[in-house]
Amino acid sequence: MQTNLAEFMRMTPDGEEAEAILRKCVHCGFCTATCPTYQLLGDELDGPRGRIYLIKQMVEGAPVTRSTQIHLDRCLTCRSCETTCPSGVQYGRLVEIGRKQAEAQVMRPLAQRLLRRALATILPQPALFAPAFQVGVKFRRVLPKKLRDKLPPQRDPGVRPTTSHARKMLMLDGCVQPAMMPNVNTATARVFDALGVQLVSAPSAGCCGAIRLHLSYHEEALDDMRRNIDAWWPYVEAGIEAIVMNASGCGATVREYGHLLRDDPAYAAKARRVSELTRDVSELLPDFENELAERVAERARPRDLHVVAYHPPCTLQHGQQLRGQVENLLAGLGFEVRLPADSHLCCGSAGTYSVLQPSLAYRLRDQKVEKLRATEAQAIVSGNVGCIAHLQSGTNTPVMHWIELVDRMIR
Repeated sequence: MQTNLAEFMRMTPDGEEAEAILRKCVHCGFCTATCPTYQLLGDELDGPRGRIYLIKQMVEGAPVTRSTQIHLDRCLTCRSCETTCPSGVQYGRLVEIGRKQAEAQVMRPLAQRLLRRALATILPQPALFAPAFQVGVKFRRVLPKKLRDKLPPQRDPGVRPTTSHARKMLMLDGCVQPAMMPNVNTATARVFDALGVQLVSAPSAGCCGAIRLHLSYHEEALDDMRRNIDAWWPYVEAGIEAIVMNASGCGATVREYGHLLRDDPAYAAKARRVSELTRDVSELLPDFENELAERVAERARPRDLHVVAYHPPCTLQHGQQLRGQVENLLAGLGFEVRLPADSHLCCGSAGTYSVLQPSLAYRLRDQKVEKLRATEAQAIVSGNVGCIAHLQSGTNTPVMHWIELVDRMIR
């Protein structure tokens, strides 16, 4: 795709990156076949190819309208189109550039500005989110449905291990997960403890930056990333083996640190190293296949749970291009794992999307739940806190993180 950058975009990092990405697009339209919003709305401008044209016009200096912003807002950033694209178009990076330009040139309605500011302020800060979450749980019945659905059933997280091991890895606890689903971090730590690895959390590490990044608070997002790098760097210098992610949305973002901070002379090299060390938990556990098998063989198989449906998060299968690891791991532990039809499509959670675009998010959720129900599984598992909470709001079938099954099998 030929481009002619406007003067304000020339010789800028965003302009150069946008031009390089746009030049890869050959207008083939394969992406529309796997775009959830295009499937729902049937509008070319609500599919990747149409949004690419809108972004091309923006970087070439065409006026940016509220309509353009709406079409970009409707994008889930699921990046399914990247998996489909035969030309390697990095759409996820391009749409963030487009959103940044739209945000700078179009004034949002006041209600939207307030809501987005609230989300960008409260969600990334556990000190604010945790008490707000507990208040929400207490007054659940009187909350609007789209907020009530963000409060999944609470389960006892159990005790996090404190045993010291020679082998150590970092784990990002996250911003909403410790309050919303503390059992996930506890289960992850217990599994690695049983395998002889201590998971360490850096006290000053916090939100990965994804929330503010996707809400177009770019500088604040970069500050989140710098804070995490500062928190992790002493452990990196000490030879930590890996930075473990059990929320695929966080993992996809941290793996982008090297790119996002490439122009920061103080952080570029450190950011690249952090991205290199980042691993989803599903990438690490196959290295312990024999140890897991031995521990499972020593324990009775759960009688109440054998068949599970797996919803692969978009941030894992498209963002990180990791597919098959979870299914193979659970199958090796004796579970029958069933993928729903159209497992490549988004469930509609997509970070804050389900709050900002509830109508589309609920339609996508209901479609996904229907496909998951057709598997006749006893439980649904996934690998991202947002997906788990969103899906649970639409079904009575238990929805959990797959690491909880592993924890259950080896303890």
